[in-house]
This record gives sequence, C-alpha cells and structure tokens, in this order.
Amino acid sequence: MVEFFWAYVWPLIIIVLQILAIVLPLLLAMAYLTLFERKVMAGMQLRVGPNVVGPFGLLQPIADGVKLFFKETVIPTGANKVVFLIAPMITFILALVAWAVIPFAEGWVLADINVGILYLFAISSLGVYGIVMAGWASNSRYAFLGALRSAAQMVSYEVSIGFVIITVLLCVGSLNLTDIVLAQKTVWFAIPLFPMFVVFFISALAETNRHPFDLPEAEAELVAGYQVEYSSMAFALFFLGEYINMILMSGMTVVLFLGGWLPPFDIAPFNWIPGPIWFALKIAFLLFVFVWVRATFPRYRYDQLMRLGWKVFLPLSLFWVAATAGVLVMFDWVPN
Repeated sequence: MVEFFWAYVWPLIIIVLQILAIVLPLLLAMAYLTLFERKVMAGMQLRVGPNVVGPFGLLQPIADGVKLFFKETVIPTGANKVVFLIAPMITFILALVAWAVIPFAEGWVLADINVGILYLFAISSLGVYGIVMAGWASNSRYAFLGALRSAAQMVSYEVSIGFVIITVLLCVGSLNLTDIVLAQKTVWFAIPLFPMFVVFFISALAETNRHPFDLPEAEAELVAGYQVEYSSMAFALFFLGEYINMILMSGMTVVLFLGGWLPPFDIAPFNWIPGPIWFALKIAFLLFVFVWVRATFPRYRYDQLMRLGWKVFLPLSLFWVAATAGVLVMFDWVPN
C-alpha cells in the first residue's frame, strides 16, 4: 500500500499542486488585470475609475466576481442548451491548458516538451471553436454574425502568426520554448526581427479580439456579438477566457521576442532580480500596451481588418521567412 502511494498517488498530488501554483495566481492576475485596465483607461480619459469598493477600489474585481456568481443564468428558449453552456467552458479551459508549456524561468515549466511552440499554436487555433459554438447555439442573428466574424478574423491572423513563429524557429533550431529563451542570451529577437515582433503583437490583438480589432463583439452594431445572450457565470467564463488569453499572448511575445525570464543586461543590478519577476514585468508592460491601444485607436472596419491580415501581414511575414533563411544560409550560421 505504501509503495502504491509513493509510486502513483504522490506524483499525482505533485502535479495537482504544480497546476494550482499556475492556475491560482493566473486567475488572480486576470481579476486585477480588469482593475488595471479600468484604472489606466480612466487615467487616459481624465477620469477616476473604480475607487469605492475597498481601499483605492482594490476589491472591485472581487465584487464583480461575486456579483456574476450569484446572477441567474438565462438560457434563450430557442438555444441549443448543451452547446450553449459548453462553449464558454471550451474558451476558458483552452485559455488555461496553454500555460502548461510556458517557462517562467529555467526549469520552471509544467511540461517541458520538445514541441512546445506547436502545442501553443494548436491550442490557440482551437480557441475559435468556443466562439463559433456560442454564436451558433445562441440562435441569435447578432451572436451568429459575431461568431462568423471571429472565425474569419482568427483564422486570417493565425496564418501570419505561424510565419512569424517559423522565423523565430529558423534562428533557434528548436521547438522547445526554454531553448528559444536561452537562444536570446546575447540579443533579444525583438531587435533583429523587429518587424516580425510588431506583426506578432498586432496579430495577437486580432487573435484575442481586442481593440482595434474587436469586430466579433462590436457593441455598436452587434450588441456584444457572440456573447450577447450570455449572463452570469457563462458570461464570466468568456470574460475569464478573453483576459487569460491576453496574458497568454503577452507571455508568448515575451518568450519569442523579449528574452523570457532573462534580464535586459547581464550586469548588476539587473541580474539580481529573479527570472520569474522579469517575466512578469515584461508581461505587465505588454498588457499595458494592450490597454493603451484600446484607449487610443478607433475600431477598424471589417474590410480593413481582412486587408491588413491578407494583403499586408501575410506577404510581409512570408518575405521575412525567406529573407531570414537566406541570411542564415549566406553566413552559414547553424543554430545550436
């Protein structure tokens, strides 16, 4: 019995504790990202923002979560109830499982698999299914139009994201995310691959349906789009999934282009700060840019969105893949 416990039960307990060590801080970060966004946008618009619930409004995310938890879940009469409720669960679960391969520091990763970047690309590609299912199952014109927009948008920008990732992989020679970070000890890839860094970040905005590419949930014409019929915890799961995806795409940008947990300079006092702190600070900066873009830019028209993805980003990223491969071959540079 003791041998069974140490051989089978104890490793399972360790894995569960490791998962909780990732999921719980992530949910807390997501909750306070909403407060951060509201405060930053308030500052940019010369407003105060949340400041009533708790000191400086710090308990506002908790109050919002409690309110959503106790709201009634309303399911439209004509909706497909099973698919209607499964859709937000898919969005939320996919946003969480992608974090299994993200390295927070050297050795600080739940699953250090050799095809981590392919795993991330596959998970992010599946994210569209939750939105499409929600739009179809709601039996609403606005929701269905939002789902169609999202499907076209996410598929379009995944193409350019894929070519950007290929560019990074050519320079590294490995699909392992830890190897990608360690390859940036000399210089972060954001410097030699700066155009691809910009393309990847803008594509991340489109992939997460954020301003100025929030066409699937455009409140002006679609009244919140694919989630218009959702309420209570079903809506909260979409909300959680969207903000966790924002943190995930920021984390992918940090790993691919900003050196992951590595400090900007390997000198004191920069190298005194632990790797996970650097990783969190870089993600926080990119999330600030997410909010900054939302407060600054107007929404694109849908034809502008598609033109940017297919006529600008796709040719540019394809050219950069060919150019990077040509430079590597010309200088006979082989990645370690």
